[in-house]
Amino acid sequence: MFCITRAKINFVSAAKVSDTQLFAKSMDNSAQYLISTVSKRSGVKSDLVRAWERRYQAVTPTRTEGGHRVYTDLDIARLKLLNQATNNGHSISQIAQLSLDELQTLLKKEADSRVETLAKPSNPISLGNRHHIAEDYVEKCYASVLAFDAHMLESHFENAIVELGTEMFIEKLLNPLLSLIGERWRTGELRPVHEHMASAIVRSLTYILRNNNPCSPNAPKMIVTTPINQLHELGALLAGIIAELKGWRVTYLGANLPAEEIAAAVRFTNASAVTISISFKNDDILINKELRRLRKLVGNDVALIVGGREAGHYEAVLDQIGVLKIKNYDHFKEILEQLAVSRKQAI
Repeated sequence: MFCITRAKINFVSAAKVSDTQLFAKSMDNSAQYLISTVSKRSGVKSDLVRAWERRYQAVTPTRTEGGHRVYTDLDIARLKLLNQATNNGHSISQIAQLSLDELQTLLKKEADSRVETLAKPSNPISLGNRHHIAEDYVEKCYASVLAFDAHMLESHFENAIVELGTEMFIEKLLNPLLSLIGERWRTGELRPVHEHMASAIVRSLTYILRNNNPCSPNAPKMIVTTPINQLHELGALLAGIIAELKGWRVTYLGANLPAEEIAAAVRFTNASAVTISISFKNDDILINKELRRLRKLVGNDVALIVGGREAGHYEAVLDQIGVLKIKNYDHFKEILEQLAVSRKQAI
C-alpha cells in the first residue's frame, strides 16, 4: 500500500539477495504453511501479510477445508523480497505485482548502487528542511480534508511518510493536522464527518507506521488504550506506534475500556506500563473515579502514563495518583527511555 520511511531503511547486501536466489531454486510450491509460520520465516507481521494480500494481491494463498490460509515457499520468498524492498523505501503498491526475478534484480541493483555511494559524501535532507516539508504537508493535507478528498489525503500521507520518516510524520505533520482539524471542527469550518474521514485514513496507515522489525524478547511491555467513555482513540494509537518504535512491546486495546479490563490486560501481559489518552471532557466524576480505580488495581509498580488534549483538565487527580503526564511527543519519548532504563536496572 505505502512506502516505508527512510528512517527505517535497511541496506540490502548482495549476499542477502544471493541467499534468496538460492532459496528460490529449491522452493516447494505446494501450499503447506500457516500464516504464523510465514510471518516468522519472512519477517513480515501477520497483519501486514493479510493487508498486502487483501489490497495488492502480493501473495495468493489457498485455503484449507477449515478456511485457514496456507502459503507456499514461493509466497515466503516473495514476502521476504517485498519486505526488503519496502524497507528500502519502495511503495508496496508499485512493487506488489513484480515477479520474483524482478524483485531480485531490483534489490541487487540497489545493493550495488549503495556500495558505490557509501564512499561518496552524503547530502541528506536537513532537519530544518524536513520541518518545512512537514509544514507544507500540513497545509496540503488540510486542504484535502476541507475538500473531502480521501484519495488525495491518503496520497499526501503516503508521500510524507517517505520524506519525513515515521516519527516526524507523526509529530510534525499528523499531530498538528489533527489539532487543526479539531479546532476548525469546533469553529464550524469542518463537520464531524471530515474528522471521521481523516481518522479512518490514519487507521488504515497503522500497519505501515508500526515497527515491522521483530521486537526484542526482553522488551518492556505496555498496554495502550483510552478510559471508559473516551471514544476517540487516535492519540492512543499514535502513542502506541511511538512506543513500538522506541523498542516497547505494545498491546493496543482500542478505546473505551473500564479500569478493570485495563488492569486485566496488564496482568495477562505482565506489562510494566499503561498509557492512556484523554481527548474530551465528558464526565469528570466518572473519569476521576476510573483513574483512581486503575491505579489501585495495577498497583504502584506499574507506570501510568496519561496524555491527550484534555488530560490537563484532570491534572488534580493525575497528580494525586502519581501519573506520568505527557507534555508532548518528545517528552513521551523521554518517559519511555527513562522507564526502560529503570526496568533494566531493576532486573
